[in-house]
Amino acid sequence: MRHGRTNYNDLGLCNDDPNQNIHLTATGIAQAQSAAVALRNVNFERILVSPLPRTQQTAKIINQFHNAPIEIHPDLADIRSGFEGKSVAEYFTAIATDPLHLRVNGGESLLDHKLRVMRFIDWLTKQQDETLLIIAHEETMRVFVAHFEGGIADAQLRDIQIGNCEYRHFVWNC
Repeated sequence: MRHGRTNYNDLGLCNDDPNQNIHLTATGIAQAQSAAVALRNVNFERILVSPLPRTQQTAKIINQFHNAPIEIHPDLADIRSGFEGKSVAEYFTAIATDPLHLRVNGGESLLDHKLRVMRFIDWLTKQQDETLLIIAHEETMRVFVAHFEGGIADAQLRDIQIGNCEYRHFVWNC
């Protein structure tokens, strides 16, 4: 699941620093509450979130029906863009010539981010839980979709759109 809408989503700004005051808006809280109701009958054994507060805030709302342990996993963090607090449009302009490989302002490339998320997926597939909820970010969700749904080239990752509090259900055999 992607986290609920935030103040930085509204402003079109980048954030990968967990110490910044990025929080769910009223819309984001409503999205999370709606998702909580939709998922209320799913028996989550754990909820895994990124270190960024917006995923944790979303998890607490979802967890009202579950009382599952919420665990932070650093590999779920949003892409380190190198554009903290700057416009997403400015970031996209900076990587436009090679969006998969460029690292700007000490940030990660899209492929660096993908490798980090794939490391998490490898770890995840070795877990014994039957049902987990993972709350992360759009860039992270793109890697999940490409991996579990298949047939998506790296150059197409940016074409995958994941709305706030949109969730996907993936099943794999361990």
